[in-house]
Amino acid sequence: MTDTPTVGFIGLGFMGHGMAKNIRQAGYPLWVRGRSNRAPIDSLVSLGAQEAASPKAMAACCDIIHICLSNSPQIESVMRADDGILAGARPGLVVVDASTADPSSTLALAGELAAKGGHFVDAPLGGTPVQAEAGQLIAMLGGEAEVIARVRPVIETWAGSITHIGEVGAGHKMKLLMNFISMSYGALFSELVTLGAAVGISPQTLREVLAPSRMGCGFFDTFMAYVVDRDREAHKFSIANGAKDLRYLNAMASEAKVMNVMAGAARHYFTHAEAQGRDQDYIPMLSDLVGALNGIDMAEVVRQGEKAGQKDA
Repeated sequence: MTDTPTVGFIGLGFMGHGMAKNIRQAGYPLWVRGRSNRAPIDSLVSLGAQEAASPKAMAACCDIIHICLSNSPQIESVMRADDGILAGARPGLVVVDASTADPSSTLALAGELAAKGGHFVDAPLGGTPVQAEAGQLIAMLGGEAEVIARVRPVIETWAGSITHIGEVGAGHKMKLLMNFISMSYGALFSELVTLGAAVGISPQTLREVLAPSRMGCGFFDTFMAYVVDRDREAHKFSIANGAKDLRYLNAMASEAKVMNVMAGAARHYFTHAEAQGRDQDYIPMLSDLVGALNGIDMAEVVRQGEKAGQKDA
């Protein structure tokens, strides 16, 4: 690897664009590969990035390749396809997988890359698209210490907090544990606002009381920004991705022979939302579905809460 490695980036969604932008603005030569949405590709090309014809072509000219995709099947395709990364991998190539993935798949891909003389680092993210643009994400790394030391300067361009969790796969395990908490919050808060509405406590009152308490948190704030303010952009993480993460988490628990009642319960709410065709909705919109399951229109509950607040004023 040269003193200034050439970096590739595959997956230019909500998080990937900001991450790739920060890599390029730090002065690294950058190759990008997106999908049908040209906006993030054109944005990065305007900053001096080059567009790769395929993952294979990217692997032939890059020292480090980032992947930031939605699930393990997509990652496996990018790695294993005829025009994938493994087909063009050279000795010394480092793949940094910033996706949230199935750890068992991660280990398999790491072994296949190692057979080509490459190295795999799982580096899943914590944070929001705003933090991605600002270069202030949380990174949880799995991989060999020596390899991580080589790629750390690049990761520092998009992460404000970096923790080496352990061997390859440990980063993805840590991220699933983190998302177990956040997706369970999504299910819990959906039940909370529904039960509150049923017993006459408005979402507005719940936010006023809980936000400044020890039960408040950033997730609660953005979740309630949708529930109360109906801000659809407040918490841009899809139900589909949440459902996927809970499936991976439940599979990990099963493999570890650990009973996980809470994760199973949360997964059922997400599975129901997917079955209703609401998989591309964002996590806080789960509250509308849980309300509807109980005969409650959450949007109307919020309107009634606004009227009550105006009367009190």
